[in-house]
Amino acid sequence: MLLFPVILFPFLLLLLYFIVRPRPVNIPIKNRHVFITGGSSGIGLALAHQAASQGARVSLLARSLSKLEEAKQSIRLSSGVDVSIFAADVRDHDAVQKAINDAGPIDVLVVNQGVFVPQELEKQGLDEVKFMIDVNLMGSFNVIKAVLPLMKERKDRGPTSIALMSSQAGQVGVYGYTAYSASKFGLRGLAEALQQEVIADNIHVSLIFPPDTDTPGFEQESKVRPELTTILAGSSGSMKADEVAKKALDGIKSGSFIVPCNFEGQMLAIATAALFFQWNWYGSIEQWHAKKKEK
Repeated sequence: MLLFPVILFPFLLLLLYFIVRPRPVNIPIKNRHVFITGGSSGIGLALAHQAASQGARVSLLARSLSKLEEAKQSIRLSSGVDVSIFAADVRDHDAVQKAINDAGPIDVLVVNQGVFVPQELEKQGLDEVKFMIDVNLMGSFNVIKAVLPLMKERKDRGPTSIALMSSQAGQVGVYGYTAYSASKFGLRGLAEALQQEVIADNIHVSLIFPPDTDTPGFEQESKVRPELTTILAGSSGSMKADEVAKKALDGIKSGSFIVPCNFEGQMLAIATAALFFQWNWYGSIEQWHAKKKEK
């Protein structure tokens, strides 16, 4: 008697995955301001190239001014577009706020910075744990807090986006990624709650889950991560930064909340979706805001 519902359960999860989210929306990037943190290399730089080639006005933020200058030059050579660059550490809220004020109103924010130091927790120093949480999680709060007031006060009331670059290690814990996974899992809670808070302002949150990606950071990490981490993480395969950037940008432009980058990420997104609890929340949020406007 229970076989039929058990067989149907994965398909019900798949259906819920696609329907329990804010209404679909198209978020254009042509002639709009796209601001990317961690934009001097890897996925961030690939995103910058693609956004610039599609007619966006692009700004990049990273710690190293020399790497930002190199990124700016590479985008100019490939697309003929000049981008704005800002050197700041996402852990420094005041520096981030100044950069964002100087950059001007932002239509699409991509919170892409990230660091990882793979090691079993027993062997890892708390300074390294704090470093990852400060950059990956608290840095994301610093950037979003700086951008949000200006984004909500924009004159153009068209749809805007806040995208957070998580990881498949933010969908499922991975051996050797105890601290890193914790910092990336935190982005999920941030994104889910934030989307409920800003949907009435036509701001759409996207949460992107790339697998191992061929970037300078990944190359360095691969040299030091535990052998078992390599075996487990490698089961999902790796992607090129350009491939991840395309998936991410397509997800942002379609207003998708969950943006997996490969088949394994898609399955993890379905398996870990906490959607039953949010079945009617967006309807309640919409009704609450409508009543508030009537007062």
